[in-house]
Amino acid sequence: MKKLVKNTFAVLLAAILIVLSLTACNLPKTQSKPSSKKDIYNFESYKSNDIFDIKKISLSGMLAQKCVTYKFTYMSDGNKIKAYISIPITSIKSQKPAKCIMYNRGGNRDFGKMEDDTTANICAFCDYIVIGSQYRGADGSDGEDQFGGKDLDDVIKLIDFCQKDFKFINMDDFCVAGVSRGGMMTYMAAKKDKRIKRIIAASAVSDLFQSYESREDMREVLKDTIGFTPKEKPSEYKKRSAIYWYDEIKIHVLIIHSKQDEQVSYKQAEELYKKLKKTTDCTFVLRDDDFHGLTAKDAETICDWLNIT
Repeated sequence: MKKLVKNTFAVLLAAILIVLSLTACNLPKTQSKPSSKKDIYNFESYKSNDIFDIKKISLSGMLAQKCVTYKFTYMSDGNKIKAYISIPITSIKSQKPAKCIMYNRGGNRDFGKMEDDTTANICAFCDYIVIGSQYRGADGSDGEDQFGGKDLDDVIKLIDFCQKDFKFINMDDFCVAGVSRGGMMTYMAAKKDKRIKRIIAASAVSDLFQSYESREDMREVLKDTIGFTPKEKPSEYKKRSAIYWYDEIKIHVLIIHSKQDEQVSYKQAEELYKKLKKTTDCTFVLRDDDFHGLTAKDAETICDWLNIT
């Protein structure tokens, strides 16, 4: 009898184990919870009523290995303005806020507008986030180019986004750089916006009266965009010329200019440097050539300056 009970218990126990085993096989597998950590560099996630038409640019070669670039539209004074931003791959991997350079392009209207790789090239050599506006009236943007008039608001508005909206930008050492007319815009922005901590001005206009007098081909451009000649309204030319209000710039300045520059005389940079060095930390690099803009060698100079000052 005892043997029968024992055998019956063993059979029952085996049956229970088999049932439990089969049940376990049919239990839903536990899934790992998706990561709740947000990618702060997913630029498309910053789409809003004021930032839209975000398009990722297809880069190639070294640029594709170094950074990610987007073209987007933002609102400024009720105008739709085109812009670019390039983000270093190193920053995307780190997921930490990074330093930024705002780039102010030269030229006027569509002449000299940024191309798809403009901000990417700067981003690649300095490993900074680089953002830049096309300004109103260029590349399909609303409004009209005023060569340092209300289009300066387009630059300031972009700084607003960098500070308030783009969580991936470290504003502690915010730098603005510009070439030619963009250098003029950079000086003007530095005067107006104290969030700017340092500026780079290459082949920059700092005396628009001198530019008007020395370049006949620029006179019609300036009359069309500004709306007046220097004689008709000197105040409009003065507010665009840093040489007249240099003492309002109190931050680190790097000036780069070529001695034989035929588009913007190096004397403009030289005269401004003489004044700026009395009131702030200013570095002047004078190249002995006729190049207008930035060269590959300038990239090294800029990187050194950014890391030292």
